[in-house]
Amino acid sequence: MTGPDLLRVDGLAVQLGRASILDDVGLVIRPGATMGVVGESGCGKSTLLRAILGILPRHARIPRGAILFEGRDILSDQAASARGRIGFVPQDPYLSLNPVFRAGTQLLEVMRRHAPGNRRQHRAKLIELFRAVQLPDPEGALDKYPHEFSGGQRQRLLIAAALSCDPALLVADEPTTALDVTTQREILALLRRLASERGLALLFVTHDFGVLATLCEQVTVLYAGRVVESGLTRAVLDAPEHPYTRMLLACHPDRAADLIGIPGTVPAADAQPSGCRFHPRCPIAHASCATEVPPLLLTEDRSVACPWHHEPLPEMAVV
Repeated sequence: MTGPDLLRVDGLAVQLGRASILDDVGLVIRPGATMGVVGESGCGKSTLLRAILGILPRHARIPRGAILFEGRDILSDQAASARGRIGFVPQDPYLSLNPVFRAGTQLLEVMRRHAPGNRRQHRAKLIELFRAVQLPDPEGALDKYPHEFSGGQRQRLLIAAALSCDPALLVADEPTTALDVTTQREILALLRRLASERGLALLFVTHDFGVLATLCEQVTVLYAGRVVESGLTRAVLDAPEHPYTRMLLACHPDRAADLIGIPGTVPAADAQPSGCRFHPRCPIAHASCATEVPPLLLTEDRSVACPWHHEPLPEMAVV
């Protein structure tokens, strides 16, 4: 990809009370690029998205770092209008729509706040988007209540809502988790097609490396609020370097001999270990790993936060 950065996150830290949710997180997305963020539950993926969207809890603090979108700092109130250029597809289509209002009422309210034009123009545009996301009966869908749609249809509604203000970036937080396998495949294909046709950049959070390989050109691996590896998706999946990435990939059902998982658990956000946060679970940890925070080392096709990343893992370290 060429051209200026669409989204740049630099040295971002997020705290909730004494808990360090994110620490020195960075990523870059260029126009039209697709980036996946992966890691276990509790690693800070959704918090990163919420920081970008400006919807962190009120008591959250951002002691350092910057989030630049289209060259503007969206942590600043003066740049709040930039958020209309970021579309959001939430995780659960069953909880993301108010059951007592018609679908059209809810989606038109989003457009009233962020899209130019009048109600008639907004209504016509929504119907066009319903066709684009292949929602049955696009004209009638506006007047239906959420319970009249299936899970997959609700997710198509939410994708249409995310596209309604002509965003440059589409942010999706595990949008297929609550759906059956066949519907997941349809939604992923839809997102891939829409991103390509509309020239959208895509930031996609997932637990699933299969989804990552299907949808994303680049990947950022988070562990306990820090970036441990990032680079081209194919390069990282074919030859992961950080011990955490290697062990995480080895847990995938297509690669695992037995579904045991990585020994130990992700540390609590208010009890993070010193040094490398993965060292209590890492089979190749050195004494310095307990005291020194590893910097991101730049290689030809990625960044990796481990000075010992070339060392082989013991055979029993992964499933």
